[in-house]
Amino acid sequence: MQVALARRTMTPTGLWVFGAAASAPMVVLAGGIPATYATTQVTSLPLVFLLVGGVVALLAVGYTTMARQVGHSAAYYAILAHGLGRTWGVAAGVIALVAYNAIQISLYGLVGATMAAQLGGTWWVWAGIALTIVGVLGVRAIVLSTRVLAVVLAASLLVVAVFVARALAQPAAGDLSWEGFVPGGMAVSGIGGAFALCMAALMGIDAPASFAEEVVDRRAITRATIAVVVALGVVYSIAAWAMGEAVGPDKVATVAADPAAGLPFSVLERVGGVWALLGEMMLIFAIVTSMLAFHNVVARYVFAMSREGVLPSGLARSSRSARVNAPRGGSLLQTGIAVAVVGAFALAGVDPVAALFTWLSTLGALGLLCLLLAASFAAMKAPAGVRGIGAGVWSWKVAPLLGLTGGVVVLGAMVFNVGPLLGATPGSLYPYLLPAIVVAAAIVGAVWARHLRQFRPEVYHGIGRGTPKTHAIPDDINVSI
Repeated sequence: MQVALARRTMTPTGLWVFGAAASAPMVVLAGGIPATYATTQVTSLPLVFLLVGGVVALLAVGYTTMARQVGHSAAYYAILAHGLGRTWGVAAGVIALVAYNAIQISLYGLVGATMAAQLGGTWWVWAGIALTIVGVLGVRAIVLSTRVLAVVLAASLLVVAVFVARALAQPAAGDLSWEGFVPGGMAVSGIGGAFALCMAALMGIDAPASFAEEVVDRRAITRATIAVVVALGVVYSIAAWAMGEAVGPDKVATVAADPAAGLPFSVLERVGGVWALLGEMMLIFAIVTSMLAFHNVVARYVFAMSREGVLPSGLARSSRSARVNAPRGGSLLQTGIAVAVVGAFALAGVDPVAALFTWLSTLGALGLLCLLLAASFAAMKAPAGVRGIGAGVWSWKVAPLLGLTGGVVVLGAMVFNVGPLLGATPGSLYPYLLPAIVVAAAIVGAVWARHLRQFRPEVYHGIGRGTPKTHAIPDDINVSI
């Protein structure tokens, strides 16, 4: 049984690709932006994306600085273990497993419903096909997954660029308007929901840190993650602005709420039918590649936590080939969980988008935001031995504090608007199950850590400190991209 992943197989570009592909720009363009306009009535959505992107960038500074120092595949787990204590680390690991699995599995509902609407058939059949593809790629070399993600991401960004160019070339009002960037447009009751949905659109940017064991240079983790946040924040802001210009800033909320309007594909139709068709194809591929990105992150969390004995050690198996050396045990477990959850929703006969996608993706976004906040706090509290020589005040104190301040505001917006976001009836307590699940996951992790401390102290002592036996796996000269 191998105890390490293949080293030096992930380049800085590969890290960036994974972070951007997990966020899935085509999914945000076709689903996230129209849905946010429709449900919140916020006309200054482009400005909201810039503000949220700034908050996430600040949160990412502390997170990636810690991730670079600890060099662990289960990033949040190790960051909190080193910065706040081992019990906090296990709690973070359990939350991360719940959150990443929730987001990944939610996408099966979206891809199934989208394929069924375009080609017919039952949603869970299409979901099963996507699940098989992701499962097969998940146990293969990370090089293969990275190349697949890169191709789809490049095509998706091309479609987004064409959409933006067409929308801004022929604005509905005749002239370009900057209404989308006016702060007064945020003074509406739906602003909390807009902040929450924009934050959800950026989830996945934290994926690069999970490849710390495989990256060519750990310093690239910070650069790649910040680059993803900045790039996507700007891209989503411009895309939201373009959508408002395409139909008129005063009408975009109404048009976005009308399925017959077909945003953004109706705008792509103006360029040519081939672009609308390509956009629909890229939407499907983008969903699948986003699943693959999150699948790889979950597999690495399971692998790393199992290698330290926090999870069953049998899950710490990797593929036998040194050229592949993927976290096979974690990959198979994630696939099994996805099969069980998708099967349960299919048997229950619930709506794959309103139930499976909306609820689980919201749960995942909520959990990951909590972890980003905790990672920034851990960076501020990290001992000198973790920070290392020459630790800068900006990375370890100032940026994490600013990120925490803005992030708490966004977290409050998510929690207090979770009901409307999920379409629940006013006064319903069901939406608050999601924050309760996050809290319950933390409690389970903390209780398990205390159990390990009492009955398996050698495991407890090694939490977040597992050092791969690098001699077991040679450096792979075939880096990804």
